[in-house]
Amino acid sequence: MFEFILLFIFFYFVFNSFSKRKARRKPRTLDAELRALINDHNTNTGIALDIKRYLLDIINDNNNDLEKFSDSRINQAQHLLDRAGPAAFYWMGEIAAQLAVLSAAQINGIPTNVNAELRDGATPEAVIDIVVKS
Repeated sequence: MFEFILLFIFFYFVFNSFSKRKARRKPRTLDAELRALINDHNTNTGIALDIKRYLLDIINDNNNDLEKFSDSRINQAQHLLDRAGPAAFYWMGEIAAQLAVLSAAQINGIPTNVNAELRDGATPEAVIDIVVKS
């Protein structure tokens, strides 16, 4: 009898903890869901702008002959990693892949939508502005 009571209490706490975790993950009202969607969108937009700023800072450092792997850039990259996690590296890899495709298209004379938007003023900063729409 005593074992049955202990098992009942144990399973009660286990199931109760699962329901609390589920309640924390998913908002219960439409207003809460809308707030969660807006917060997620704002967070993703902020991370995208941080990545864009980081890439532009690297180009600026390269143009001004500054140190390639300076402490400020490493700290900036660490902040991105802390804020976005591995997704930041995925996004930067995606941006680098798009830039490589654009470069190959330009070398081969294939028109792209970036060429149409930039006309003749294709600077690295302008290409990043087009690729990472803010």
